[in-house]
Amino acid sequence: MEVLGIDIGSYGIKGCIVDTEKGEIISERKSTPPLDDTTPHKILAKMHQIVSKEFKWDGPVGCAFPAPVNKGIVLSAKRINDSWVDANAEQLFTEITENEFCVINDTDATGLAEMHFGAGQNQEGVTIVLTVGTGIGSSVFMDGNLVPNTELGLMEIRGITVEERASNKSRKEEGIRKKTWAKRLQLVLEHFEKIFHPNLFILGGQLSQKADKTFPFIKINTTFKAASFLNDASIVGAAMVAAHRNNQLLNR
Repeated sequence: MEVLGIDIGSYGIKGCIVDTEKGEIISERKSTPPLDDTTPHKILAKMHQIVSKEFKWDGPVGCAFPAPVNKGIVLSAKRINDSWVDANAEQLFTEITENEFCVINDTDATGLAEMHFGAGQNQEGVTIVLTVGTGIGSSVFMDGNLVPNTELGLMEIRGITVEERASNKSRKEEGIRKKTWAKRLQLVLEHFEKIFHPNLFILGGQLSQKADKTFPFIKINTTFKAASFLNDASIVGAAMVAAHRNNQLLNR
C-alpha cells in the first residue's frame, strides 16, 4: 500500500510516499524550513502546505509526532509548544488536509520500522530503540510488540537527564570528542541494562550516522546495533501504522 509518511521535527516537516509492504520510500522527499514556531496554527499551516500543495495527496497519511500520543491526543509536550497538550492532532490534521491522518510518537514510529524492516527483524525479548539527536527518544518492544510512549530520554542519572547528558546537542554544545561522547552513552546504556535487562539496543538518529566513530568505544554486555533506516525510519513507521489502520477499517 502507498501511504504518505510525515515527520515533524525541529528541522521542519518532511515527507515522502512509502510502500508500506516493502518498507521503502518511493518518492522524493519534500520538506518545510526549520520550525521556529511550533504552535498548532503554525504547524497546521505548514502541514496543509506540504500535504495538499506539495504532494497534492489524496489518501491515508501517517505522521510521526515529537510527543507522546494516545488515540490522536497529545499527552505531553517537552519538544513542542505546550499548547498541543490535550489537542487531538489526528482530527486537526485530518480537517486541514481533508486526508485521514494517523498520528504516532516519532520514536515509536522509528522503532516500528526498525523492528519490521530493519535492525530488529525477528528479534525476541526486550528491544530498546534510542534515537540520539537533539534529544534522546525511545521506543521499547517485547517480542516485537510496542510498549507505547516511553520517554527514557527524560530519566535522570545522578541528577542529570539522559538527553542532557548524552544527546548530540549536548555533545556539540560542550564540544566533547567522540570517545568521550561514547563513554557518556555507555553510562546511559548500562543504566538501562540494570533496569530493563534488554536483549538488544538499536541506536538511531544522528548517532547512527557516526557509528564507526563512536561504537568501538562503547563496552556493554548487551548487543547493540546501528539503526538501518538512519533518519527515514520515523516516516516509514508512521506510514506503516496508517496503512494498518486503513486496512482494519476496510475489513470491518
